[in-house]
Amino acid sequence: MCAHYTKRVLMLNLQDEKLAGSLPPSIGNISYLTRINLVSNGFRGEIPEEIGRLQSLHILNLPHSSFSGKIPTNLSQCKQFLGNETDRMALLNFKKSITQDPLHVMNSWNESVHFCGWIGVTCNHYTKRVFMLNLQGQKLTGFLPPSIGNLSYLTRINLGSNNFRGEIPEEIGRLQSLHFLNLSHNSFSGKIPTNLSQCTQLKTIEFSYNELIGSIPNQLSSLLKLNHMQLFNNNLTGTVPVWIGNFSSLHHFDLSHNNLQGSIPNELGRLTRLRKLAFVGSNLSGIIPTSIYNISSIYFISVAQNQLLGELPPNVGITLPNLKKFVGGKNKFTGNIPASLSNASRLQLFDVAKNDFTGTVPALGSLQTYGKAGDLNFLKFLANCTSLELLILSDNQFGGELPVSISNLSTTLGNLYLGYNLIHGSISLGIGNLVNLVFMGMEANYLSGSLPEEIGRLQKLEKLFLGGNNLSGPIPSSLGNLTSLIGLYLDDDRFAGNIPASLGDCQQLLELDLSGNNLIGTIPKDIFGLSSLSIALRMYDNHLTGSLPSEVGHLVNLVELDLSGNNLSAEIPTTLGSCIMLVRLYLGGNEFQGIIPQSLKSLRSLEDMDLSHNNLSEQIPEFLSKFRFLRHLNLSYNNFDGKIPEEGIFLNATGLSIFGNPKLCGGNSKLHLPACPNIKPHSSRGLLARHVVIPVACALAFIIAMSCFIVACSMLKKRGGIHAASHSYKDWKSGVSYSELVESTNGFSRENLIGSGSFGSVYKGVVPIDGTLVAVKVLNLRQQGASKSFIDECKALRSIRHRNLLKIITACSSIDNQGQDFKSLVFEYMVNGSLDVWLHPRDDEQYQSKRLSLIQRLNIAIDVASALDYIHHRCGTSIVHCDIKPSNVLLDDDMVAHVGDFGLARFLLEASDDPSQSQTLSTGLKGSIGYIPPEYGMGAQVSIFGDIYSFGILLLEIFIGRKPTDDIFKDGPSIHQFATMAMPDHAMDIVDPSLLVECEDAHGDRILVQAKRLEECSVSVMQIGLSCSAIPPSERMLMDVVVNKLKKIRESYLNLRGRG
Repeated sequence: MCAHYTKRVLMLNLQDEKLAGSLPPSIGNISYLTRINLVSNGFRGEIPEEIGRLQSLHILNLPHSSFSGKIPTNLSQCKQFLGNETDRMALLNFKKSITQDPLHVMNSWNESVHFCGWIGVTCNHYTKRVFMLNLQGQKLTGFLPPSIGNLSYLTRINLGSNNFRGEIPEEIGRLQSLHFLNLSHNSFSGKIPTNLSQCTQLKTIEFSYNELIGSIPNQLSSLLKLNHMQLFNNNLTGTVPVWIGNFSSLHHFDLSHNNLQGSIPNELGRLTRLRKLAFVGSNLSGIIPTSIYNISSIYFISVAQNQLLGELPPNVGITLPNLKKFVGGKNKFTGNIPASLSNASRLQLFDVAKNDFTGTVPALGSLQTYGKAGDLNFLKFLANCTSLELLILSDNQFGGELPVSISNLSTTLGNLYLGYNLIHGSISLGIGNLVNLVFMGMEANYLSGSLPEEIGRLQKLEKLFLGGNNLSGPIPSSLGNLTSLIGLYLDDDRFAGNIPASLGDCQQLLELDLSGNNLIGTIPKDIFGLSSLSIALRMYDNHLTGSLPSEVGHLVNLVELDLSGNNLSAEIPTTLGSCIMLVRLYLGGNEFQGIIPQSLKSLRSLEDMDLSHNNLSEQIPEFLSKFRFLRHLNLSYNNFDGKIPEEGIFLNATGLSIFGNPKLCGGNSKLHLPACPNIKPHSSRGLLARHVVIPVACALAFIIAMSCFIVACSMLKKRGGIHAASHSYKDWKSGVSYSELVESTNGFSRENLIGSGSFGSVYKGVVPIDGTLVAVKVLNLRQQGASKSFIDECKALRSIRHRNLLKIITACSSIDNQGQDFKSLVFEYMVNGSLDVWLHPRDDEQYQSKRLSLIQRLNIAIDVASALDYIHHRCGTSIVHCDIKPSNVLLDDDMVAHVGDFGLARFLLEASDDPSQSQTLSTGLKGSIGYIPPEYGMGAQVSIFGDIYSFGILLLEIFIGRKPTDDIFKDGPSIHQFATMAMPDHAMDIVDPSLLVECEDAHGDRILVQAKRLEECSVSVMQIGLSCSAIPPSERMLMDVVVNKLKKIRESYLNLRGRG
């Protein structure tokens, strides 16, 4: 294989080619070689010394041949051999330096997985050398070992927001490729290493919020490429170095809250690209050099809480045209405030409190975010701005009433920000005129009155923030018209009455917050039909009554559920256990009774759980002690009894609260509970009875179910071609005749044809009695292998059940009208078709005007990965699908993905407990072009790693928007190589262009914050795709790891988006 651009040979792969002969010395002339694979051939003779010339070589695979002689000594010149082991040992030393790991991140750092697959570690795809270490926010405690300096290919280190201690090791200076170093928000002490000066490629140094001492070393003057230098909140001393003025690329420089002395150097005026300059609370004196006021790029100057003197230049408003914030309070400035500030049209914050200014304050009428406090009447003049799209007045001191004239603003207005002011009055009925609003924020004001029904006219609204006001009356039912809504925040107001069931129509909602109101009645079941809810559902501190509906189990993507402080009663529904994404669960302060359901043991992601102040009883279930992420558990003031568990959270006296349960006993001695009495004999008999009766009952139920299945199969065979009266969907589950299928599909008409596959066609059908839609797959028995495909698919589907697998309703094996054999499968109908038509719509398809959002793509990827994880690892005998591709991924009306078409599926023999090592029942080339793993083409056995490869290609396709068989990949690089060459710096150049729309404003201009989130998410996902589609099967990431990683990416993206 050659490099795409240089056409130099990178890889020589002749495995299993049955070649014979010797390996010529000229092999050493292929100087760009990184891999040689000559496994299972007939080569003889010695390994030539010349192979030592290949200094880029990092894989040499020569087993199962007949080489003789000595191993060439100059293989030591192939430095990549040693490099991989050096990286591995350095990482293991890093792991040894970790003393606390509450999130169990280091568990993945083990020998069962190549170190490139460890959490936080990113390698170059070809060399397998570590180039990025990112463990930000993982709550690790420990120190940074000197062996970090052995990771010589590192370009990025991000250990921010942990609890690392000790000194920053000098050895970090060996990392001469390093360009990003973030050690902020830790407890590092000691001095800044002087030999950090050797890292001349550094662009970012982030050491803020540590305990560093000493002065900034003069040796760092060699870091001429720095653009970010953030050292605030330490204990640094000395002066501000004058050589900082040589850093011509610097645009963020912050030394706030240190113990510096001296003045601000005049040399800083040479930083012509500087945007942010901050020295808050740094004990500086003297004047601000005039040269600083001539840096026209600056938008933020913060020098408050120093001993600075002098006057502000009279032309400061002209020389700093981009100035947004000037914070100079608590100094010793004198003179007048320059009138030229009225020319600084972008100024948002001007704070010079507690100085010695004299004279009058100039009129600053042209400032964009300043107006006279207590008066918003100027809004009426904006009615003439007919193209107004964005109005931001938030986070100021605006007061007075919200004027009725707000409803006269341009209908082009898309974003209205008025939050965090002092505005009172009511929201006028005319608010419904702003029909193009996408974002409306009026939170944290003093608004009162009711929310008008006219709000329901804003059908493009995606986020509505009205929390923290005094709004009252009922929540308008017209909110259900806002079908584009993804965030609704009505918290901390005075809304009363019932929660409108119409909110269940907001099918895109990610977060709903109705907490802190006076709402009454039951929670509408419609709310729990919002499967889109994934960030949070908060209704705490209201007066809600009734039971928690069993439909709560539909919220399978929800991260936070808070219903505390209400009057909910009855038992906690067992269906709550289906909400497997829950991280925070708060049901305290209600009237729940009964036990904690055993079904909640599936909530393994829980970090916080509060069931306090209820009427729950019996024993605390043992499974709570197995939740490894659980940090806070509050079971106080219930009626629990018996012995409490002695593992997990129950060993953490600070994270556990069990007060007000006088019948509890035993447990950790720190809980100071009485010892448990001896268990009486009858108790053990009762326990034994339960241990015996339950399994016997289950066995009887299984025998009965199997008997019914056999009878149903027998009836299915007997009824073959007999024409029967039309049956309902429920009746079809026990079997269906050929004539019923003919009727339901309108005679298998072309109008009902959905698509064609390798072994037949799929038709849309309608069950005559009740109108239920089904998909009928009719096998083309003249196609070789179709009958076997039918048998394989029946065998696969009858033995598995998962929410992300296409559900089979029934099958038909009969005779058609011409007396020919007829076989078909009947499935649930998927309203939204296949993933393929969404990713690659044709001109005549209904999906042409639609597009998949990033979160939809993420959800689909997680759904497919979850299905594969299930069939590979969690369904008894492992199953290999063998044909993962977009057309076999079907989407229901909630855009939940279901994997279908098991016609090529293969079962793995149970000779091994590890499905990755098991053999298949049959072999051969399986799958579709573009998705078939390369080892299948070389005769390898079918394995789960084949599905993983196909999934990796699918994942790249989902985010790149190109098929692996597109023309661009025919003569050029594969889709895998295409993505590899772009990662990580050029990922946005290859991402599906339709995703870029999500980070553009109404003018099509890029919104930087959203673009950054999109880039971070896309890079993380595509890295998983590249790992899954790695050429060597052993280097591919297993699906259970994939699922966890994708869920973390989704949670991170949603949390950022929710704050956006």
